[in-house]
Amino acid sequence: MMLVTETAEKIKRMEIRGAGRIARAAAQALRDHAQALPAQDLALFRSEMQKAAGILVATRPTAVSLPNAVHIVIAGMEGADSAGMAQENVIKRADEFIASSLHAIEEIAGIGARHISDGDTILTHCNSEAALACILKAHTAGKEIEVFATEVRPRNQGLVTIRTLNDAGIKTNFIVDSAVRSFMNDIDLVIVGADAVTVNGAVVNKIGTSQVAHSAHEARVNVVVAAETYKFAPRTIIGEMIEIEERPAQEVLPDEIARTLPHVTVRNPGFDVTPAEYIDVIVTEAGAIPPQMAYVIIREYLGWGIEEFHKTFEINTRHDE
Repeated sequence: MMLVTETAEKIKRMEIRGAGRIARAAAQALRDHAQALPAQDLALFRSEMQKAAGILVATRPTAVSLPNAVHIVIAGMEGADSAGMAQENVIKRADEFIASSLHAIEEIAGIGARHISDGDTILTHCNSEAALACILKAHTAGKEIEVFATEVRPRNQGLVTIRTLNDAGIKTNFIVDSAVRSFMNDIDLVIVGADAVTVNGAVVNKIGTSQVAHSAHEARVNVVVAAETYKFAPRTIIGEMIEIEERPAQEVLPDEIARTLPHVTVRNPGFDVTPAEYIDVIVTEAGAIPPQMAYVIIREYLGWGIEEFHKTFEINTRHDE
């Protein structure tokens, strides 16, 4: 279990960041844990794997890629009639998920780059692996582009973004989050990632994304969201809300200062929700879709239809009783 708890702590402390990287790290942790468990008692193996899954899922409640990845890997135990078979299936599913996740980024890069025109000035927010892949692909294809990247307070993920862009030789402007509206009229295209996509096409992403999209909408600048299919949130089909993680106050205000301000409460949400009407297209490895088609991804690529959720709801209700 040590490998699982170490990975969970790294995810919680944001040493592992980015929805795709978090998902792959969780899959790898489950794979390693399964491999380390004795494959003798099926019930015990299932119990230990479920316990590991619970530890990982609890670390970042907003990043839907995390429970989706865990669900995909743990589902390998279904139908297994021995601990050995369950172990083999879990390991296989973890390997397949990691490989397909990396392949998804490549596919998204190719599709997303086609939405970038030669001479475009692009604005990106936070450090999205998928969004950056689109920008880098357009650059390697020979398109002349310029990028505006935000600072992304309070964890400053923008520093990772600008280093990646700089190393690729892309002309980049680093701006504070509150300067987005000041520069929006200079922008041709906004490209951001996603931590979750709901059934109605709304996007949950790093705090500040909604303000970026609103400014773009006001300035008639197209907004492209780059997101792997496993970031779509199946349980929003039945009206479940995605929990918005609130990060520690110390990220914003050091304890020594906070102690001198007894009447001040620091609010530090890690994410916000961008309405579908502010988004022009969502680029996935399955293709580019309007946000209104999010349900198709959930049904066709994640395998969840509303009938499955009715069954799940009934089972959970009986269990609660």
